[in-house]
Amino acid sequence: MGNFRVITDGSGDIAPEVIKARGIEVINFFVLLGSGDYLQQNVDITNAEFYEWMVKHPGVYPSSSTPSTQDYLRVFTEVAKAGDKAIVMCITEKFSNSYQTAKIALDLLREDYPDAEITVINTMVNTVLQGLMVLEACNMRDAGVGYEEAVERLYEIRPTGRIFFTIGSIDYLAHGGRIGKLAGKVSSALGIRPVITLKEGEIFLGGVARGRAKTLDKTLRNAEEYLRETFTSRSQFSICIGYGYAYDEAVEFRERLKAMLDDLGLGSDEEIEITHISSVIAVHTGPYPLGIGIIAKARLD
Repeated sequence: MGNFRVITDGSGDIAPEVIKARGIEVINFFVLLGSGDYLQQNVDITNAEFYEWMVKHPGVYPSSSTPSTQDYLRVFTEVAKAGDKAIVMCITEKFSNSYQTAKIALDLLREDYPDAEITVINTMVNTVLQGLMVLEACNMRDAGVGYEEAVERLYEIRPTGRIFFTIGSIDYLAHGGRIGKLAGKVSSALGIRPVITLKEGEIFLGGVARGRAKTLDKTLRNAEEYLRETFTSRSQFSICIGYGYAYDEAVEFRERLKAMLDDLGLGSDEEIEITHISSVIAVHTGPYPLGIGIIAKARLD
């Protein structure tokens, strides 16, 4: 067992049973259902409850709020008092101020604990891909990789992270300012849906199509192209599927992904996990995101 603790903000989208089994500590975000009080994710409202609310309230746009400085400082103080080391992994700072908030909390901590060994990482990813990166940190910890070396290896794999995904409606991205308002209105009027790639901390248009089937086809093709160019063995990367409201659709999509990996010579008996995209991300994607997360595996030797 390695000598550090693994902490993530609530954008990591890791299943509760995995969080418990792998000893991961999560500092939650908060969500607002149109009006009222902010609710702490996975405490005041579950992912399933959040998606049900969105499906029943079309045209009402929820929002999210990052953990506070005090939320981070409370956890960091406990780590420092225990004399432990920790790696803290935050959503890309292009999407949230969670990373900056954590850095402020760490600066405050060091006024009382100047020798605290805590590293805050801007993962430059989010959602299920951030979860894969967190699990790579756990794999290194459990393999006995030391704190400083683990940090270095996480930075090594960070540039390889990709998400290829599509959504049910562009309206949520437009409302949240992730794309131009005009583009959102035009796409909605024409029934066009985007295929999106997340890399280097930002989202990029990976294509457009009309209809869910065609956007899913394009999502698979984009992932296939990246895998073909980047990896020669299934042992070199971690992969998962992220979904929102429609689990059965995600199961069918996994079968297509498996077939694609087999065609590339990258198939294996290793299961491809289907992971629920959290409310923190769903406020921007709406209830029907579906996509693929890929990242290189960290060295364990």
